[in-house]
Amino acid sequence: MSKRTEIALSEDETLGFVGGQRKLQLGTINPDGTPHMVTMFYVVVDGKIAFWTYRSSQKARNIARDPRVTCLIESGEEYFELAGVLIYGRAEVLTEPNDVLYVGREVVRKMTGLEDEEAVTAFAEVTAAKRYAYLVEPGRVASWDHSKMAGQ
Repeated sequence: MSKRTEIALSEDETLGFVGGQRKLQLGTINPDGTPHMVTMFYVVVDGKIAFWTYRSSQKARNIARDPRVTCLIESGEEYFELAGVLIYGRAEVLTEPNDVLYVGREVVRKMTGLEDEEAVTAFAEVTAAKRYAYLVEPGRVASWDHSKMAGQ
């Protein structure tokens, strides 16, 4: 068995890891073919990565032109603490205002830790009209947990 296989997360571990984090690195493709990388707050909706962004942002323009994306979710500081999930997929844009607001509320709730539904909605509504939401349909997934190597 290879080291790569030994440190891979199981499906349950992957789901727990992705659901337990708040931020990811989102990679989209610029018009000239170079990667465009940004940090995004996200949530999981129906088993898919969900985020929202301003309609005029570079990432929104990139996704409109080419929906292929890469999402990197990671944790850890020291080598044997490093863990992560890399998701290669396609982003589906949600433009219907209720869908955008739903994703926005969920992202705001996770991002801020607010529990007051009125406060979450008020915060999300301020910018929802200028945003689109996105769901990432995963294609290929890679994962690692270096703590599985500790003590070997």
